[in-house]
Amino acid sequence: MNIQVSPRSGYGILVEQLDGPVAAYHGDTLLAQSSRAKVMYETRLSPVVYFPKEDLLVDMDKACSKTTFCPFKGTAHYRDLILPGKKELCSAVWSYDETLPEARQIKGHVGFIPEALDRLDLGPNRLQAPDDGNISGPLVDWLLREAAFLPSPEDFTQAFVAKLHEQGLPVSRLTILAWALHPRIAGHHYLWEKGVPGVETFSPSYEIHEKPEFKNSPLRHVSKGLGGLRYRLTGATPPEDFPILRDLRDRGMTDYVAMPLPFSDGRINVLTVASDAPDGFSTADLGLIFECSAVIARYYEVFMQRENAQAVLETYVGKRSGARVLGGNIRRGDGDEIDAAIMFCDLRGSTLLEETLPRDKYIKLLNRFFETTSDVVHENGGEVLKFIGDAVLAVFPAGQNPAEARAQALAAARGIVAALAEIEPCPSLPNLDCAIGIASGSVLYGNIGSQERLDFTVIGQAANIAARLGDYGKTIGHRIVVSRDILTETAEAKPLGHVKLHNVSQPVESFAIAAD
Repeated sequence: MNIQVSPRSGYGILVEQLDGPVAAYHGDTLLAQSSRAKVMYETRLSPVVYFPKEDLLVDMDKACSKTTFCPFKGTAHYRDLILPGKKELCSAVWSYDETLPEARQIKGHVGFIPEALDRLDLGPNRLQAPDDGNISGPLVDWLLREAAFLPSPEDFTQAFVAKLHEQGLPVSRLTILAWALHPRIAGHHYLWEKGVPGVETFSPSYEIHEKPEFKNSPLRHVSKGLGGLRYRLTGATPPEDFPILRDLRDRGMTDYVAMPLPFSDGRINVLTVASDAPDGFSTADLGLIFECSAVIARYYEVFMQRENAQAVLETYVGKRSGARVLGGNIRRGDGDEIDAAIMFCDLRGSTLLEETLPRDKYIKLLNRFFETTSDVVHENGGEVLKFIGDAVLAVFPAGQNPAEARAQALAAARGIVAALAEIEPCPSLPNLDCAIGIASGSVLYGNIGSQERLDFTVIGQAANIAARLGDYGKTIGHRIVVSRDILTETAEAKPLGHVKLHNVSQPVESFAIAAD
């Protein structure tokens, strides 16, 4: 039998019965022999011969953890083969236990991975791979030409759906779940629905992993590497596997597919499409999406990588500094001379807290100190540059209004003292307290360090004075100590005279500021 397959212009599957006995060997071991073997031709893939499970001549072990997904055939489950002498061929065969309609002819059959076969005796059959033709059209043209210039994932998603419609795909709902690298946000879920303008974006926190609606959803199934899913929603009863499927069926959807969108780092994101067309999606419809899925994944990966870079930079160096680094300020010595108020806030009594509290509770308390301090700084127009042990270094850039920056730093200091006074470590310890030093002046705002390891920070006398004023405040029992130039007309200040500070050449005229 010489199978001839005519060229086609869309994705497709063809299954043919083979003539006579067909045999599969691993070395001298006959693995399977059958007169009921079939061959499957699928676009872009080599022909695969499938044997009925009953015609295997060696034992199959239970299903292993490996699975792969095809939107036309279903989820393939792999099994080991046990050869004579207890030799195992790992993940040597696969089968589609629940085949989709396009692949119903191979239900109950197994295919062999190429590495398991040393010889395939086809008898009188001669296989000829089909001419796949050219899968093209509006979607592929758009991916090659226009898609790269879209500025956001929302814009990309909107245009992606439009191109699917232009190519005739009956998409009524499309979602993309893309995982993020962010301290608070687990990822982004982009949703397009027919009849709803634009694309909705949901950015759930990490608590999503514990929520029942996610734990019992196709999104979790696919993102955990368990394979894709497809459901026809036109049966007499709604599918019970996932609640979302019942909801979609009640809304008139007839077909649903969830497929993986793997990123280059191995993370598995998810694309889902649903249709309300009477016949749902055709093989060619899903084949087009499947064929382009790797390219689509790369576009979303680019969007996520830029957002991840911004999130990481903002997390570790602050929003303003992160923007400067993203803007190309990444060489040693890059930076600007700016006028700014510099605040150094140190947690008081941290040694006693660490000795008294269990390690996990101390870390939790330290994090609360940092969070409280950071929130107040940001509320008053400043930026936290870094955490140094149990202290916080913050900057209030002056811009065109130095007096405003200094007033903001002073307001932040009072706010921090008041907020920390509300935090009780435990009944046997006093509430949190701090020592704050503030100074202003010209500083370098930029990169210092080695060629390979840089730190974005502020360098200058004002930063050194702020730290020393905080230390001095501890010795004299004042929570907020500032240099003369920080004072405003309304500040209630207690003169401390010209103070000699460690590693500062000239005495600094200093003032203690009432915290309330």
